[in-house]
Amino acid sequence: MNGIFLFLSSFLASSVEMVEALTIVLAVGLTRGWRSALIGTAAALAVLAIIVALFGPVLGRIPLQPLRLIVGGLLLVFGVQWWRKAMLRASGFKALHDEDVTFAEETTAARAQGAVAPGALDSYGFALTFKSVLLEGLEVAFIVVTFGASAQRLGLAAWGAGAALLVVLGLGLLIHRPLSQVPENTLKFTVGVMLTTFGTFWAAEGAGAVWPGGDTAILGLLVVYAAASYGYVSWLRRLHTARAARTEVTA
Repeated sequence: MNGIFLFLSSFLASSVEMVEALTIVLAVGLTRGWRSALIGTAAALAVLAIIVALFGPVLGRIPLQPLRLIVGGLLLVFGVQWWRKAMLRASGFKALHDEDVTFAEETTAARAQGAVAPGALDSYGFALTFKSVLLEGLEVAFIVVTFGASAQRLGLAAWGAGAALLVVLGLGLLIHRPLSQVPENTLKFTVGVMLTTFGTFWAAEGAGAVWPGGDTAILGLLVVYAAASYGYVSWLRRLHTARAARTEVTA
C-alpha cells in the first residue's frame, strides 16, 4: 500500500511541476528558438542532478525515525499549501490556473525582447528556461528525495518522477503546445491531499506513534482528508455564492 501511494504521489506531483516547466520551454522555443531553450533546460537538469547527488546520500545517513519526523513536517507544510490553494480554486475564491494564459503571456514577453541574431545564443531564452526548469525541478527533487528517503524506496519515487517526465515530454512533443487539457488543478488538489496524508503518517511515526494496521493507515488518512476536502469546498462554495449575491444587491 505504501509503495503504491508513494509511486502515485511522486508521479502526480512531478507531472504538475513538469507541465508548468514545459509551458515555459515551449513558449521560449517557439518564439526565441529551440537552441537557447534546450541549452537552458539541459543546464538546469545538470544542476538538479548535482543537487540530488549531493543531498540524497546525506538524507540516507539520518536515522529513520527522526528523518520521518523532519520529512513528515516538511511534507505537511508543502502539502497543506497545495491543498489550501486547490480548495480555494475549486470553490471560486481563487482563479483557476490556466496554462494557455501562461503560455500566451510568456510568448508575448519573449517576442518583446526583439529578434535573435542567427547562430547566437539568446541570453533571454536561456535564462528564462534555466530558471523555470530549475525552480520546478527543485520541487520535483524535493519530493523524490524526501519520499524515497522516508520510505526507504528512493528508486520507486524516482521511477514515479521518471514516468511523469516521459508522459509529459511525450505529450509535449506530440502537440507542441501547453498541456491545457491536463486537469492541472485537479492534479494539484490530489497531490495536496496525498502529500498531507504522507506528511501526517510519517510525522506521527517519527514522533513515536504506532498506526493501527501499519501502512494501510495511509488509506484511512487519505479517506479522511478527501472527505474533509469535500466538506470544506462545499462550505466555501456556499460562502462564495452568498458573498457574490450580496455584492450584486449592493451594486
